[in-house]
Amino acid sequence: MQTQPKASHFVDGKYLEDTAGTSIDVICPATGRVVATVHSATDAVIEAAVQSGLRAQKEWAAMSGTERGRVLRRAADIMRARNHDLSVLETYDTGKPYSETSVADATSGADALEYFGGLAGSLTGEHIQLGDDFVYTVREPLGLCVGIGAWNYPTQIACWKGAPALACGNAMIFKPSETTPLCALKVAEIMMEAGAPAGLYNVVQGLGDVGAKLVGEPRVNKVSLTGSVPTGRKVYAAAAAQMKHVTMELGGKSPMIVFEDADIENAVSGAILGNFYSSGQVCSNGTRVFVHADILEQFLERLCARLDTAIIGDPMDPETTFGPMVSAAQMEIVKGFIAKGEAEGARLVYGGKQLDQEGFYLQPTVFADVTDDMTIAREEIFGPVMSVLSFTFEEEVLARANDTEFGLAAGVFTKDITRAHRVVKGFEAGTCYINTYNLAPVEAPFGGAKASGVGRENSKEAINHYSEVKTVYVAMGDVEAPF
Repeated sequence: MQTQPKASHFVDGKYLEDTAGTSIDVICPATGRVVATVHSATDAVIEAAVQSGLRAQKEWAAMSGTERGRVLRRAADIMRARNHDLSVLETYDTGKPYSETSVADATSGADALEYFGGLAGSLTGEHIQLGDDFVYTVREPLGLCVGIGAWNYPTQIACWKGAPALACGNAMIFKPSETTPLCALKVAEIMMEAGAPAGLYNVVQGLGDVGAKLVGEPRVNKVSLTGSVPTGRKVYAAAAAQMKHVTMELGGKSPMIVFEDADIENAVSGAILGNFYSSGQVCSNGTRVFVHADILEQFLERLCARLDTAIIGDPMDPETTFGPMVSAAQMEIVKGFIAKGEAEGARLVYGGKQLDQEGFYLQPTVFADVTDDMTIAREEIFGPVMSVLSFTFEEEVLARANDTEFGLAAGVFTKDITRAHRVVKGFEAGTCYINTYNLAPVEAPFGGAKASGVGRENSKEAINHYSEVKTVYVAMGDVEAPF
């Protein structure tokens, strides 16, 4: 596959290059080799993206919601037709196995485009009768939006941010992570092919300085970030300085509680999905797995047996089910956490080693006898490291589960549905699961509480974050005044 893009940026409906920007090598995580090179956006590229976005937004907002929706749905069809090529590119970009990218990345991006395309024509206001007088509301676009993506789901995130923004009549400038810059360019290509005005969906590459310039640009009305909590705090503060609308989808250290009556096989499956899918590089992962003391050893035994069946290897091989970390730097960070886990007394029951081969491969890793104060139980690792903690009582484990600055997700496994709902009610988290984990359909809101974020992505809730409501009061009689 041709992994080198035609140019670094996609602006005003076409590829745009400016080699004066900092050179950014794209490294294939499976081999450690350079597969492409892009350049960070210069001020000239950013200005071109802003100007073309402003121009396209006016044209786009003048179209009816039904017309906008037609373009988005057409883009979804194109994306599905090209799923194989997009999935291969995503695998080169992220290292995730093709067996995963082919069913979870471009497909979920297409789902977002289709869903919000279908919703676009229904975005109307309401009529409020007040005696003879009445009020009507109008839902209006915000204007020019900036999306800043993470490196774990580059295609999906580009669509999760772009689809609701465009459905509401906005334009989008999207900056992918510098680690995975390739896939968003294809999203921009597809949007143009589907009939979007030139400049409506621009992609600019860059390091943190480019993101900061986009966030601080006065003509930008909205910023949506997927990233870490420290980055989120900086971006949120910069956006607040100019009273911009924001959506923050940040990190987590999510709990998963497995009660003694849980179906062990399902609970182990949930723990695998919540810790080792995408090699553990998922913000909502349930990395603190609280298992009832009565079934702890049974759970660990079955978990290790299931991990033995993981196929670790070339992510392009459709049989591979576990791939490399996204980068050498991220792998070293995770290795540091593994070392801390051992040093602080956690019991390593599975994995923990780097594989002796090219690429950034770490074994799936499981620690038992983890206590709440250990580093691996407190800090987001963003890698294939599971912490298993024992508990006895429901009230105790719920308090421990909530004892964190994060609040992105939480899960519970039990056959007692009353207890399941009771525990979910007590979770301090934005996205909760009962007897499953890490599913994120576009129809459901996704987002966190506490330090894990502000606002929601997906579902009808996202519309509220990409539009604002104008209220119009209509008087049908004379106006009374005190003098």
